[in-house]
Amino acid sequence: MLNNIKKTTLFHEYYEEWIQVYKEGAIRDVTMKKYELTLSWVRRLSPELQVGELNRITYQKLLNDYALLHERQTTMDFHHQLKGAILDALDEGLINRDPTRKAIIKGKTPRVKKCKYLNQFELHQLLADLNLEEGLNWDWLILLIAKTGLRFSEALALTPADFDFTKQSISVNKTWNYKEGGGFQPTKNRSSVRRVQLDWQLIVQFSTLLRNLPEDKPIFIQGKVYNSTVNDVLERHCRKLHIPVISVHGLRHTHASLLLFAGVSIASVAQRLGHSSMTTTQKTYLHIIQELENKDIDLVMRSLSSLS
Repeated sequence: MLNNIKKTTLFHEYYEEWIQVYKEGAIRDVTMKKYELTLSWVRRLSPELQVGELNRITYQKLLNDYALLHERQTTMDFHHQLKGAILDALDEGLINRDPTRKAIIKGKTPRVKKCKYLNQFELHQLLADLNLEEGLNWDWLILLIAKTGLRFSEALALTPADFDFTKQSISVNKTWNYKEGGGFQPTKNRSSVRRVQLDWQLIVQFSTLLRNLPEDKPIFIQGKVYNSTVNDVLERHCRKLHIPVISVHGLRHTHASLLLFAGVSIASVAQRLGHSSMTTTQKTYLHIIQELENKDIDLVMRSLSSLS
């Protein structure tokens, strides 16, 4: 229960205390920053709105004002981050009805989306262009993520001890906090702790590269790391080859996309990526799954037409 909250309390003050009570220390820093950003927008858009004044009209106006400057999906996220606090205010008797019920989510017309992944031919071109002759460098990181689908922070946290050359796998059990100066931290969720199988070629390459390196030290870390540095390296390769410019995270999308097109089950892809559920995988790669369903329908129709 929040302290000294009344119906006349400003909504942004209530929301700020709600975040401190229910979210601080319970969620990752990156998620906490999203709640703080939502708070800043509430202060900006509804500085005088009181908790007791929350109703369907005042809440919809807040959403509409936010939607004027944001795309629909971002407005949806804003709505979800506010809804938990508002439902608690309802439980505490600070408001009489749920103002979030039947809320209409609007938003600006989405920008043209950049390509998030490469096709198989483009990926082959990229991998062939990597400089893998010298010791560990960012090109090796690009190769590893492309072949495993690891998150950037997961790949940065890998140490020689995480490689099992006998079983041809790596253990993903931590991440590297590159956004805040470095250091190990937990994985995104419990499902992210996993073993990822490697192909024999990658195993041979890394068994040589990691020879005599300290077992407990991250293999790619030499001082402070920025994802923009690796994205720049990747962009140079893409522009040189005249293929779509993707980010390092786009390599993860590429990996998952190729597995799905190859017929690997959604369950297996979800486990390999460390998704918390298959629903996450289905939402993220819905367009690919729909393309595969269309291919399946064509295959079924061809099979049936061949029957006599």
